[in-house]
Amino acid sequence: MKPRAVVVDTNVVVAGLLTKDPESPTARVLLGMIDATFAFLLSPALLTEYREVLLRPPIRKLHGLDERQIDAVLTGIVANAVVREPGESAENAPEPGDQHLWDLVSCEPATVLVTGDAELLRRPPEGRSVVSPAGVLDLSS
Repeated sequence: MKPRAVVVDTNVVVAGLLTKDPESPTARVLLGMIDATFAFLLSPALLTEYREVLLRPPIRKLHGLDERQIDAVLTGIVANAVVREPGESAENAPEPGDQHLWDLVSCEPATVLVTGDAELLRRPPEGRSVVSPAGVLDLSS
């Protein structure tokens, strides 16, 4: 079943930017966001998290981009996003720091969370799907 929209976890965006393999699932998901290949939801909180993580010194050292370049990548992402300010979902995320993902996935029907986080993959929100980057590419085909 093709998802109506996806929510892309920060770890997928970071991995997509760091990979040297443009055909890797994370790179393809990141490019899909920038090229508007699929519908995806974004909240102000998730965008802030993307930026904060991408600007962490150890991660900046790996990707080699400066603040202006990171902001350009994020601008490309925002330009194609469906921006939502979700309310609180009735269900708690497995990890408190991921509650904003649960809230965002819950605000639209048939939305799928895309993550590399094993705990989130094991414990999806009730009635929702959580898939890996490779898994979402399979669903979108």
